[in-house]
Amino acid sequence: MKGLDVFVAVAVVAIVLLMIIPIPDFALDFFQLLNIALSMIVLLSSMYVRHALDMSSFPTLLLIITLFRLALNVASTRLILLEGEKFGGRVIRTFGEFVVKGDYIVGLVIFLILVIIQFIVITRGAERIAEVAARFTLDAMPGKQMSVDADLNAGLITEEEARKRRELIRREADFYGAMDGASKFVRGDAIASIIIVLVNIIGGILIGVLKHNLSFAQAAQVYALLTVGDGLVTQIPALLVSTATGILVSRAAAKENLGQDLVKELSSERKVITITGFILLFLGLATPLPITASIIGAAFLALAFYSSRVAPKQVAPAPAGAPAAPAPSKPILTTPQEIAEVIQSDTVEVEIGYGLIPLADPSQGGDLLERIAMVRKQIAYDLGLVVSPIRVRDSVLLKPNEYLIRIRGAEVARYELIPNRLLAINPGTATEKVTGIAVKEPAFGLQAFWIDSSRKEEATRLGYTVVDPPTVFITHLTETLKRNAADLLGSREFNMLLDGLREKFPQLVNDLIPSILKATDVKKILQRLLNEGVSIRNLPLIFETLLEYAEKSTDLVYLTEQVRRALKRQIVQSLTSEDGKLHAVALDGELEKRLVESLQDVAGEKRIVLNPQILREIMENLSKQLETLMKKRFFPLVVCSGAIRPYLAQLVKRFLPNVPVIAYEEVPEDRVLQVEGVVRL
Repeated sequence: MKGLDVFVAVAVVAIVLLMIIPIPDFALDFFQLLNIALSMIVLLSSMYVRHALDMSSFPTLLLIITLFRLALNVASTRLILLEGEKFGGRVIRTFGEFVVKGDYIVGLVIFLILVIIQFIVITRGAERIAEVAARFTLDAMPGKQMSVDADLNAGLITEEEARKRRELIRREADFYGAMDGASKFVRGDAIASIIIVLVNIIGGILIGVLKHNLSFAQAAQVYALLTVGDGLVTQIPALLVSTATGILVSRAAAKENLGQDLVKELSSERKVITITGFILLFLGLATPLPITASIIGAAFLALAFYSSRVAPKQVAPAPAGAPAAPAPSKPILTTPQEIAEVIQSDTVEVEIGYGLIPLADPSQGGDLLERIAMVRKQIAYDLGLVVSPIRVRDSVLLKPNEYLIRIRGAEVARYELIPNRLLAINPGTATEKVTGIAVKEPAFGLQAFWIDSSRKEEATRLGYTVVDPPTVFITHLTETLKRNAADLLGSREFNMLLDGLREKFPQLVNDLIPSILKATDVKKILQRLLNEGVSIRNLPLIFETLLEYAEKSTDLVYLTEQVRRALKRQIVQSLTSEDGKLHAVALDGELEKRLVESLQDVAGEKRIVLNPQILREIMENLSKQLETLMKKRFFPLVVCSGAIRPYLAQLVKRFLPNVPVIAYEEVPEDRVLQVEGVVRL
């Protein structure tokens, strides 16, 4: 509503002026009744909220009401001390003469009891709850923010929804932090009330004796009674507000308003009400207690009987072997939305232990989520594969510093970091050990040591490559995704590639799919290429090659080999050694002939089937030749004829997963191929 902000601002200023400017008795009555009414509204409002943030302005409201109450203390003190017996404040006189029957000693005792209840019981408890809630909310904030970022990266929520959820998390943390401080207002108000009452009584007695020539007893009767009445008028609203504070901060898991929750939870078990009723009935009849106890007990028994009549009837358990009766509740997993939550929809998931949350929390300087986004971009440029957004979540099932990588729901990698150390990796050239915790580097299985940051220069001098924990994780993630690139190309990713290709070459896509090849066959060809580390970024050339050769044969192995030959310059570019040549290990002609003859159909695919002893000899010979090649600092490579290449590559990948196999037909004419060794039987 218009003008409310101006009204609130003027009201706050007026509260401050109330401490300075004298007001008449009737105005004091009005403001004191208004104070009681506002305190009741605050208490009742706190009972009907379902979430603490529904009263997010409560800490500020608490400060304003406390200030208003103190201002009324000052105004009433001024009038009482100035007017004495002529004081006409009817609210204060009512509390002094009617509530405590004109006995200021009784009133003082009641006042002190109210202050003790408020200060020691309610305020102290509310303050502790607010402090713990603030601490736990702040501790959980990084995990909640990371969950929002992970859902955003996974495409589960929009940027606007992510912004709203981040704002809600921030507001919740700010609220409990503010409540932790605001509860100090109530405690300070309780202390101030005691001091004000004592000062007023002493000041009033002095004024009555010295200025108005009253006796000590008369001065005490007049001023102490009015002061105690003033204290009670102030303390009852203070008690209401402090109770509201405790209710608000303690209702963390409420589903309904306080009244509904209490009635539902306390009356949920009829046995409790029945036993209580019988006990009270017995006490009223068998002991000197008033008959009222029996009346209350009978009321409880009647309540239990009534609730048993109106409660839904329980279905008797079915006999053994009999079919169970259908549950009366709403069936689950019947809507598409519920089923969608069960289906595994994330291509790549990363789970991290709680000790690694700071690495992913931007507010703590963590940049892990940004690096993961860069990994997706890097793979898109290196392999031409658009990886779906990677979901990152924390897991209590992992060790604090452990992470786990899943692809299509299956675990493919796991490793444990040490956040406060650096990883010194031996690239194979370091001969001396460095002081640290010996481990295996996760991406390539190299020897490594977790070292203190003070030993970084020493490790670098000894020939180690020193990286921080986030870099270890990112490198491991990148290599894991590359090794499993074929599994990452699902229907969603394939359709994304097709949509991107249609933007520039719509006719090319329409000519190939589905008139010549089915979309699933094209996807399988791309997966075969990715399985051997061949980039599919040059999709136009791949589709043109498939258009050219698919009319001759639709055999996927044949088409894949034709695409490889079309991409031969791209393939050999990453296999060339520093001298610009291709250094490879070749197969003897007789061995190639033997392998061709050993081809058999296995589950609808051709595979090399050899005697295990012969296969082991071939692989051992090949491994030795490749090791010699690597010692010369050449890139390890196997070359063979095109007729046997796809089947040999499949065989070699089982034993030497990082060694590529190319065909002679895939070597460009202007590239030098130098055979460094020949494998024979």
